[in-house]
Amino acid sequence: MATQLHFISGLPRSGSTLLAGILRQNPRFHASMSSPVAGLVNGALEQMGAGGEFYSFFDEHKRKTICKALIEAYYSDKSHPVIFDTNRQWTARIHQLVELVDDFKVICCVRNPAWIMDSFEKIYRKNPFDYSRMFNAATRQTVYSRCESLIGAGGVVGGAWTALKEAYYGEFSDHLLLVDYDLLTQHPARTVELIYKFIDEPLFEHDFNDVDYKESEFDQQLGVKDLHTVKKKVEFKSRRSILPPDLFVKYQEMDFWLDTTGTAANIIASKKSTVTPVKN
Repeated sequence: MATQLHFISGLPRSGSTLLAGILRQNPRFHASMSSPVAGLVNGALEQMGAGGEFYSFFDEHKRKTICKALIEAYYSDKSHPVIFDTNRQWTARIHQLVELVDDFKVICCVRNPAWIMDSFEKIYRKNPFDYSRMFNAATRQTVYSRCESLIGAGGVVGGAWTALKEAYYGEFSDHLLLVDYDLLTQHPARTVELIYKFIDEPLFEHDFNDVDYKESEFDQQLGVKDLHTVKKKVEFKSRRSILPPDLFVKYQEMDFWLDTTGTAANIIASKKSTVTPVKN
């Protein structure tokens, strides 16, 4: 590709849409919410893999060439010098990216999992008459069943969490920059400055009081209103968790990235501290 391609990944409800909204203020950058590129690459590899009817027609070189062409074709209409592709699957596919993209970085948005679960529950209760595709008739019954559905290995949160953990401890972890949601919202200017340094781009003066980005049509299809709506002003708002205390405690110790042993990943996060269901 003529442009430099980077990736935004990590955990849901952790600031990836907000970060895209900030970065797209820079005219050099293209950034948006989740793209289908990772799914396209995975789908193509499934078709060309041993389980496909035409497996014998493809060798490793041809599979790699086709996957690379898919990425280039998807962004062929963009003239920006830097493109950020967003998808939570990328952290499980870094071993593929190193073969497909030169000099890429992956910015992983993270947040204490207890507050991620709290955020999903808050949105669910905000739309009491919208039965979204996130849950089925069985899993949407109570906050316990909803959280269990989200955190399972195949769930929205659990799948992203395990993928991030794989990348965090993997052999290509030096490609990662983990960005904590609380720090992004509390200190946006300094956090974005560190992101620019990580991707080796000249700093741009962003307006953190006028970040305008939303994907209403995508959210409408999911049946989850305001899932990807960014408020104009970047700010941190403390509030009481609406999760039952036992659920909050259950998930709050899942922030494995605060232990930097055994990884080469870069991290923008506060030091480990005791998190309580009520933030003052």
